[in-house]
Order: sequence, then structure tokens, then C-alpha cells
Amino acid sequence: MHGHRLLAVALSIVLMAGCRTQRPGTAPEPLAAVDNTTEGMVVGDDRTAMEAAIDAGPSAVPPTDTGRPQGAAQLGGGPVLASNVPDSYVVKRGDTLWGIAKVFLRDPWYWPEIWQVNTQIQNPHLIYPGDTLRLVYIDGKPRVTVSRGVAQRGDLARVEPRVRSQPLEAAVTTIPYETVAAFMSKPSVLSADQIRSAPYVLDSRDAHVIISDGDTMYARGFANPAALGTHYNIVRIGEPLRDPDDNRIIGYDGIFTGSGHVTRSGDPTTLILTESARETRPGDKLIAGGVDVTLDFIPSPPKTKVDGRIMAVSDGVSEIGQYQVVVINRGARDGLAPGNVLAVYDVGATIDDTVSRGYFGMNRLTSKRVKLPDERSGTFMVFKTFDRISYGLIMEAKDIIRVADRVENP
Repeated sequence: MHGHRLLAVALSIVLMAGCRTQRPGTAPEPLAAVDNTTEGMVVGDDRTAMEAAIDAGPSAVPPTDTGRPQGAAQLGGGPVLASNVPDSYVVKRGDTLWGIAKVFLRDPWYWPEIWQVNTQIQNPHLIYPGDTLRLVYIDGKPRVTVSRGVAQRGDLARVEPRVRSQPLEAAVTTIPYETVAAFMSKPSVLSADQIRSAPYVLDSRDAHVIISDGDTMYARGFANPAALGTHYNIVRIGEPLRDPDDNRIIGYDGIFTGSGHVTRSGDPTTLILTESARETRPGDKLIAGGVDVTLDFIPSPPKTKVDGRIMAVSDGVSEIGQYQVVVINRGARDGLAPGNVLAVYDVGATIDDTVSRGYFGMNRLTSKRVKLPDERSGTFMVFKTFDRISYGLIMEAKDIIRVADRVENP
């Protein structure tokens, strides 16, 4: 009897051990692990990348005693890390690629040289809010890698379905979309071809001298019948824009007066004015609205030597600041492409040297003329090119920027 009890106890121990070591053969394995940890120094939670870069002050080469590999701050005379470069940064809503690059680099246009593409991630060049960017060193050189956030677009494995209650985050754009969209929706520079082919305002319903918001107006000159609801900007043709290098006319100043949409097709076509910035008059041109600009380009220096001038600025201001749109006299035929970055220089004045020998009676008539050096005043990025001109955004303004200032390779 005692032997039977010992046998029963032994069998129980064996069965219990078997249950503990048994594993299901179909257990799912995640394709990618979600890494929510953030190592090293992280930029403040509430600041966007651009705000953090501005708060940090002027960028410089980081000190050599930070524990990073020697020579990592400078890559063959190209990229230089920011003076307080973080080990990681969590992308936030409102960030731009330019601002993120500024967090890691002194010169953001060198971003392509440190961005480490992960081919296992869908759309590896796109960055989304919630992603964590990490500064790592590969073969002694700094690289920035991305770890996708939890709410990513198919880059992580999902073990169970979910119902989303809000839209997915859009990818981070290189420059502020709202600024560019507002400018492109109201053209300020027109080519001669645009002017020749554009419809024109004929008159208003009640023969108003000045056509304003809410008025009905008539237009002619449409190449094809205008569809109902089509939106048009109304532009008055201003002064010609001349290339300061050869004095050739390369465009015309377009003065936005208002906008409206088609309520009846025909000849003449009927429109109602829905926005009025200033008086609209017969002869003003109608330019189709809704100009699309792709902003998924990467900041980079031009591939060719570029030396041009600022020709015009939006809103007609005389002094240009950050995030204002300007037009330069260089375009696609000069090798420019969206994303290209140029340095802006204040052209030094030419003055009379009446100081060096002033004590001996030298006057202004006999003094020597001296050209003062051009001084760096800002940074400009191209977002749309035409043959001879380009639109761009002032990304940084260290000093007052004006029309006729020079732009060249950074």
C-alpha cells in the first residue's frame, strides 16, 4: 500500500513538470518591437524642434569631452553637430524637418548626410509625430535613426484590430505648410504667358466703379468654359520685375485684390466675389486658385554654383523676416530644385575713404572708393522653381533682409 502511494506522488510530480514546460507551437512573434524608452538627453517635452533650437542659441562644434568619438562633430568639412546636440528627440506635432535638423546640426541642409535610412520601415524618409530620433555612431560617424511611435502607419506589427477615433498624424513637412499655402493661393509674381492667357474682369452687375465683397461680376477670356464653383483669384498687374543682372523682364508683380467662384458659365461668365482685399476693377486678371506645392523634399545645398538676388517679397514689405516668402532671379535652368538652401548676404555699401589721409586735407573729391564686405544676414530655402525664378522661404534672419540682397551657396 505504501508503495502505491509513492508511485502516485511520483506520477503527480511528472505531470506537473510537464504542464509547466509545455509551450504552444503557434505563439505569435512580433515583427518589430515597440521601443518606448528614450535614452540620453531629450529635448523638452513641450517645445517643438524649432523652439528648442532657438532656445539653445547659436550652434557650434560640441566640446570633445562629451564622451562621443573624436572627430564625430565634423564630417570631412561638411556637417557639424549642434553645440548641445541631444542623444534623442521625440517628434512633436507642429515640428518641421528644418527645425528637427537644426536640433542635431549647426547647418540643417546637411541632414541627408547623417540621416540613416531603415529599409525595414515603410516610407523611411518620412517622420511622424511620436517618432523617436536617436543620435548613434556608426564607424565613428554620427547618424540619426528613427524608432516609430506606437501610433504608426503599418510599420509595426498589430496582434489585434483597433478602431481609431481620430485621424492619423500627417508626416512632418520640411517647412511650415500654412505659410507656403497662404502665399501660393494668392500669386504675387506672374509670367507674361500667364497674363496673356488669363481671363479678365469685364464689369459688375450694377456697373459699380469698385467691385467689392459680395458683388456679382462678369468675366471673359476663358480658353474653356468655366465649371460651376471653380475658384479664381483676382490679380491686378503691377510693375515689371527685372533681372538685376541683365535688366530683362522675367515677371510682373501680381497684386491680389480678391477671389470669387463661378456661379454661371457662358460668355460672359458670372462670378460672385467672396473675398475682397482691395478694390477690383475691370481689366484685372483671373488666376485659377488651388496651386499645389509638394513639401516632402529634403533640405540640401544646390548641386551647382548659384549667385542671385532677391527680387520681390510677399505682402510688399520693405524689410524681410523669418518665414516670409521671397522671389529670387534664379530658377530651374540655373540648377535650383525644391529643398535647395542658399545663404543670404547684405550687399556691402561702397563708401569714400575720407579718414586715412583726412588730416592732410584730403577731401571727398579725391578720396578713394572702398567696397565694404557683404555680410551674412540669413538663410533661404527654395520650395518652388520656374525657369528663371524661384519661390522660397526665409528660414533664418540674423539681420534685416531686403530686396536686392544676394543669395548664394551656403
